Amino acid sequence: MSFDFDHAVQAPFRMQPGLRRLAPGAVQLTPNRLGARHLREKLAVLFNWADQALLREPGFDPAPALTALAAHAQAEHPSCFQVDAEGGWHAVALGWAVDAQGEVREEGSGWPEIGACLNRLPAEWRRAGLIALAFAEDFAIVDGSRASLPWLAVCLPSHWSPQDKIGRHFSEVHQPVADNALLLKAGEHLMRLVSGEERWERFVWNISRHPRLHTHPQRVDPSPWNAELGAEALAENAWFRTERQTFIPLPQHQQAVFTILVDSRPLPQAITTVAHAERLRDAVASMSPTVLGYRSLSTAQARLVAWLDARASALATTTP
Repeated sequence: MSFDFDHAVQAPFRMQPGLRRLAPGAVQLTPNRLGARHLREKLAVLFNWADQALLREPGFDPAPALTALAAHAQAEHPSCFQVDAEGGWHAVALGWAVDAQGEVREEGSGWPEIGACLNRLPAEWRRAGLIALAFAEDFAIVDGSRASLPWLAVCLPSHWSPQDKIGRHFSEVHQPVADNALLLKAGEHLMRLVSGEERWERFVWNISRHPRLHTHPQRVDPSPWNAELGAEALAENAWFRTERQTFIPLPQHQQAVFTILVDSRPLPQAITTVAHAERLRDAVASMSPTVLGYRSLSTAQARLVAWLDARASALATTTP
């Protein structure tokens, strides 16, 4: 995983921005390969719910930010993504391309499903659809001058609805977040910061009942944690869900491309060291009732803490 566990998982747990500067040369994008989990789930979303994933505020021009994103993708991964002189985009690893007019073309032995998916999209969305499929990350455009999100290509949201966030101010977007005082206070400053000269990243995590990457609230089971499961059984049915978020800045436009890399792993596979078990235990144990409710962990907290205690002890006895 590209998730920095030691940096992201802290106790006591606090809802805070957690931005840090990206190291020089740090990569921000993750190419999809044919058969990749992120590609399969994104295809399913764009086939069935593209209107809920690909969104633009009326009147907003995404061209400068998308041009910057495509150039960044080519610079980082030229064997996977290329831009031609006429403005066509080529997802080399997937075997498909979209020209500047939105015409879809197969280039190699790509999955037919990819071409069918792209052709179902409006022509003006096909290059965005192509780059969304070419990389594991979801994308949004941040308008630093208005502290808003005027454009989204989000196929794998973490229990939020992209259609509810489009064009809204930072404070509105984050209003549902529990214990959000620090986030809201820093909101406009953060939006200006990430659309400045430097590159930034942050990390988000949760423990979830849902294994899929795509957890739009309209398409996940709302049932609570099973109250009959003991700590061990609950952990065996839990998933450690993470996000690495980065910003590709366009300071001349006071904008940034916001990248969101979601991952989800079975909790026992994700927690394999004593230090990580103890750190996660302390973080979960220190969550406020408001945060536990927001993260749907209220009824699971005690059992997760018990399992993480046992996990740390077991790893301590088996680790050389």
